Amino acid sequence: MALENIHLVRGRAVHVPGDDIDTDRIIPARFMKCVTFDGLGEYLFYDTRHTPDGEKKDHPLNDPRFDGASILISGNNFGCGSSREHAPQAIYRAGFRAVIAESFAEIFFGNSIQLGMPCVTADAADLRELAAAVRADPSMTVEIDVKDRVVRFGGEEIPCGLRDGARQSLLEGHWDPIQDLLEGVPEVEALASGLEYMRA
Repeated sequence: MALENIHLVRGRAVHVPGDDIDTDRIIPARFMKCVTFDGLGEYLFYDTRHTPDGEKKDHPLNDPRFDGASILISGNNFGCGSSREHAPQAIYRAGFRAVIAESFAEIFFGNSIQLGMPCVTADAADLRELAAAVRADPSMTVEIDVKDRVVRFGGEEIPCGLRDGARQSLLEGHWDPIQDLLEGVPEVEALASGLEYMRA
């Protein structure tokens, strides 16, 4: 049975500015000593959000106006650096369900899609307009239309990019390859049972 068909992601947004935000900034390596990904959301952007003494800095994710935001907006080449799967996991477990940026690192993009977390692109001018609108009204709902590849906010609409394969997998509920493999087990067993050398 397919997973959730993801056609729309709707929620409040927060802008974390910057280009080339790498996976070590998203989740510092010292917090990756874990058996599961549970709890990683607590350490999202930890070093840019906290002083060495653990005091909170002036950072969008520390601003109570953006508490509960589920869409992350950022800049160019988001998720670059090492290929750690912990980075999209930390974003997801912090409550985010989509990311909008100018571009994404390849492996980060793939790992995010496999969580059912769309990563859509928009050009720099449109991102500036979106970010300004979110800062002006943190309560505003932002909607990512995966099917039509547009982002809607405050009565405005901007185009967004999403690769055909990723878009199709989200729309059809086949974004987790492990789930697809598990769903195929009965077919594999049926085929194997008809092979003479498997019956020996």
